[in-house]
Formats: sequence, structure tokens, C-alpha cells
Amino acid sequence: MSGIRNEWADKKAQFLRFNGAVERDPAIDRWMNDHPGELGAIAQQWFEVMRKCGDEVRELIHDGCPVACLGDAPFGYVNVFTSHVNVGFFHGAALPDPARLLQGTGKFMRHVKLRPGTPINGAALSKLIETSYADIKARVEHG
Repeated sequence: MSGIRNEWADKKAQFLRFNGAVERDPAIDRWMNDHPGELGAIAQQWFEVMRKCGDEVRELIHDGCPVACLGDAPFGYVNVFTSHVNVGFFHGAALPDPARLLQGTGKFMRHVKLRPGTPINGAALSKLIETSYADIKARVEHG
């Protein structure tokens, strides 16, 4: 029986953690200011949705882009590219996606590509963000 408990403890700890997440990181505001225009506005809009998921949301810059965390456990990010914005999810492969917005084939991460002038199902993307937050909260609290 103790082997099962040890395995469970190992599985419980198997998700990404970032040191340095804070309630409101001024580096993210600078990042947003460094990305003006339509693409920056899209990134800011969806990062604000992540920020509003709950009182426990923390944030930091990781790999050059804004990341939203529950405490130190990341659940979402935004990043600006030449012609699109990615709204990404660290455990996106585990998220229900009835609107089929998620892209990617990695073991864990998925993203939604947003392009200026291209319609997006905002309700479905908001639901993905909320679900990603709820998912990481369950992982942190219950393993």
C-alpha cells in the first residue's frame, strides 16, 4: 500500500511551478506598453480575463510573456507574434474544448490563435480561461 501512496504523492507534485509570481507584476504592464496596436490590445484584453479569475491569481513574466498563475502554478499566458496573439494554457490538453478553439499537439500545452479582424468565439475562449483556472485550482488543492 505504501508504494501506491508514494506514487500518488509523486503524481500530485507533477505540475509546473514558477517562483516569483506576485499579485500584480509591473513588468507585465511594461510588456503590454511595449506591444501597442491591435495585437497588444488583444493580448491585454485576454490577460485581463485571466487576472479576474480569482483572488488567488498571481502573475509574472516567463519566457518573455505574461503568465497567470494560481499561487505559483501557471494556468495561462498571452504572447504577441508578428500577425497573431496566442492565448495559451499550460494544461490545455486536459481542457474540454467543445468549440474546438485549442491548437497544438504537445503533451500538455495548447493555445488559441487570435488574429486582428478575424472573429473569435469570445464566450468559448472565456470559458476555456475559467476552466483552466478551475483545473489548476483542483490540481493544487487535490492533486
